[in-house]
Amino acid sequence: MDLRKIKTLIDLVQQSGIAELEITEGEEKVRISRNGNNQPFMQPMMPTSMNLPADYMNAHAAVASVAAPAVAAEPTGHTLKSPMVGTFYRSPSPGSPSFVEIGQTVTKGQTLCIIEAMKLLNEIESDAAGVVKAILTENGQPVEYGQPLFIIE
Repeated sequence: MDLRKIKTLIDLVQQSGIAELEITEGEEKVRISRNGNNQPFMQPMMPTSMNLPADYMNAHAAVASVAAPAVAAEPTGHTLKSPMVGTFYRSPSPGSPSFVEIGQTVTKGQTLCIIEAMKLLNEIESDAAGVVKAILTENGQPVEYGQPLFIIE
């Protein structure tokens, strides 16, 4: 599972106040739950559909019990979220330059990306002026409604 996706899920758990979130993608499964001091805790889980040798399972259990390294703080600022479900594209067509890059100054109403939904290409415009601090989604990846796409400061 992509590290950016996991960081986004952790942020969603922090912001929403839910106690636990479990996501399954194919054979990968991640559970994020709040511990006693309201901080998210991620628990990697083994795929249940695989028949693996016992020594592999023991090795995985040892790795899973090791604390994850600290992740650098995400940039703060205005978060532009996806207004729809679809496929995220950073440029108007394959081979074209991206609409925006990290560090670029943008104006309110400027096109930042395209989300394709039901064969329609929807230009997503910035709802704030500032500097693009982070692009939180990979080109060609599916996005959900309300999923953070950009951080603009």
